[in-house]
Amino acid sequence: MEQSGTKTLKRLRSSAEPHVAYRAALLSGAPAAEAGTLRLRMLADPRVTALLGALAAWPEPLIASHKSPSQAFHHLAFLADLGLRLGDPGVDAIVGRVLERRDAHGIPLLGAKISEAYGGTGQPVSGWALCDAPTVLYALARLGHRDAATDGAVSYLASLYGPEGWGCHVSESLGSWRGPGRKDDPCPYATLIMVKLLAEHDPDRYRERMEAGALVLLDLWGRSRDRHPYIFYMGTDFRKPKLPFIWYDILHAAEVLSRVPGVRADPRFTDMLDTLEAAVAGSGFVPSSVYQPFKAWDFGQKKVRSESLELAVLEILRRSGR
Repeated sequence: MEQSGTKTLKRLRSSAEPHVAYRAALLSGAPAAEAGTLRLRMLADPRVTALLGALAAWPEPLIASHKSPSQAFHHLAFLADLGLRLGDPGVDAIVGRVLERRDAHGIPLLGAKISEAYGGTGQPVSGWALCDAPTVLYALARLGHRDAATDGAVSYLASLYGPEGWGCHVSESLGSWRGPGRKDDPCPYATLIMVKLLAEHDPDRYRERMEAGALVLLDLWGRSRDRHPYIFYMGTDFRKPKLPFIWYDILHAAEVLSRVPGVRADPRFTDMLDTLEAAVAGSGFVPSSVYQPFKAWDFGQKKVRSESLELAVLEILRRSGR
């Protein structure tokens, strides 16, 4: 795998996708001058500048669905994953807007409108849920921002861990709203993005909590036929690799779990990686599931090979020791 991976990275350094070429250069230890040139090319990508322009309206738009790929907090995390950082054009101003709206715990607030039928007021309100706050905090950490307030926010969210992972928690401003599941069940998606946040923010401090959450996800994988808390399944649709890392799917799960050293040797994780490898080998890295708002990207099309997908899988496998 090491030799073939090295060859793949060398090829991807010439990718027509600027973010792929840049990340491949970083991963392969390319000369600083080459990586710097590729980084400038990525930052000038019209698709990147368009996302940055839209994020200037943060926290708009109001959250209609946490699963929606059009939500601003997903775009922020996506740009951070591409490699944007504080100091890049437009990033500092966006981070400033995020930091302007935080609660007493330091958790960034988003706009939402929850109907009375679901425990809300029916009016726009600022708040957070455990299916958005970890992603915003992850993006801040990845972009290079950390302060006492974000440390406190992460600590508070980590403390919400229950007997079997993180459940469905929301700020007081969102009333009694919660997802469609039993109150005491773990929320698979909240658990996934909480493990992701802890692995990015401070993996040494949160190692035990991070590993516990990872084991919850692996238990769900091992019992995927009979256990589906909050109606999160690991069936056919889950097993279709999909970018960006937005919702609950095998690529996102493998990406997060690969960042937890304590579970890399777990047979259930090995089985997940085998399933992922088989899926991309069978499709030739042509996505079988896409997010339509990203149709301008190679991972947003079902008829072309996606070098973005190829690089994402390669990173996961290399990190997992394959």
